[in-house]
Amino acid sequence: MTTTLRRARPMFALLAAAVLAACGGGQQGGEPPKPAVTVATLETRPVTITRELPGRTNAWLVAEVRPQVSGIVARRLFTEGGMVKAGEPLYQIDDASYRAAANSARAQLKRAEATLVAARLTAKRTADLVEVNAVSKQDHDNATAALGQAEADVAAARAALDAANVTLGYARITSPISGRIGKSSVTQGALVTANQGAALATVQQLDPIYVDLTQSSTELLDLRRAFADGRLESTEGMPVTILMEDGSAFTHPGSLKFSEVAVDPSTGSFSLRVEVPNPDHVLMPGMYVRAKLGAGVRRDALLVPQQGVARDPKGNTSAMVVNAEGVVEQRPVVVSQTIGDQWLVESGLAAGDRVVVEGLQKIAPGAAVEVTAEAPAPRLPAAAGASPGAAASAASADNAADAADAADAADPAVNDAADAATAPAPAAQE
Repeated sequence: MTTTLRRARPMFALLAAAVLAACGGGQQGGEPPKPAVTVATLETRPVTITRELPGRTNAWLVAEVRPQVSGIVARRLFTEGGMVKAGEPLYQIDDASYRAAANSARAQLKRAEATLVAARLTAKRTADLVEVNAVSKQDHDNATAALGQAEADVAAARAALDAANVTLGYARITSPISGRIGKSSVTQGALVTANQGAALATVQQLDPIYVDLTQSSTELLDLRRAFADGRLESTEGMPVTILMEDGSAFTHPGSLKFSEVAVDPSTGSFSLRVEVPNPDHVLMPGMYVRAKLGAGVRRDALLVPQQGVARDPKGNTSAMVVNAEGVVEQRPVVVSQTIGDQWLVESGLAAGDRVVVEGLQKIAPGAAVEVTAEAPAPRLPAAAGASPGAAASAASADNAADAADAADAADPAVNDAADAATAPAPAAQE
């Protein structure tokens, strides 16, 4: 037993020397390399601040067609859902009685005109005879009065004929405006009455079309304060972009016409009306849309990429900034809204700051880092038309890339230990 231990001692000594040599080789490797990060250098630029407001579309003109005389509907003269022009016939009501009344009024007018002719001749004759005292002055006065009465009868008969013609014209119901007509609420043979409550049909003019928006009074007060402080400049006359229900932008931009002068006490918001060209009638009354309109222009806006801003469970936002010494600092920041794939910074950062946007998983506050790349220029909506959803997707993709980078580049000390454990043979040879 003792002889066996004596023979094993040289082997243990050799193995211990190999382990010591391996450990010594790991210490001679030096400090671990600095983690590589990509930063975005912030700079100020003019940015148009926009607001997305919800709204509903409304027809530019709406006319409800109702009968002005009573009768039986003889014919419907339009196609439901089609286009009609102002003055185009829509319904024909049985007008036999109204036509008879108009003919009677016409006959009364002719009788009154005949009486007027006789009265005029009598008055002229008595005027000649009274000068030679062939008739009394009283007879001449009576003839003159009869002439005036005959003229009045003619005027009354003519007015009665005009009224009968108007009533006869109401039997043919026409469209008051040009536009698209909806379905008919009555069919041929239905009885309708003058000034009834139910409309026969509705005509709506859809080009242009109105979009009625709502905005909270709180936002309005914030904007007014920003204008008063000089932080924002007016964007009067800027076109309004209409966003459809599926998020796509409508082809034709609109223009803001007016804003309501009173706030709705039940909602705390006020109304704005936008007029939008609608030549293809894509927008229909009652559709839910969103409108993106300019609230103001900020000349010295500071934007930071969304992936460079982190939010803790309490909702506080912060960013990792590389200072002049190459050391990471954690800065609390305040952001207000997204513009494209960027956050609009209100406080916490300044122009020239280098914000880490890639490699965040490999760093911590106070760590020395190596800047290997500069992030590309920010994508603004005016240049790329990026929606908030697309911006969020881009940020998620960047975060996934950062996670992959972190998986590929683990802690340097762990890498050194793994290298030392997997390389005992070269150390033993030395």
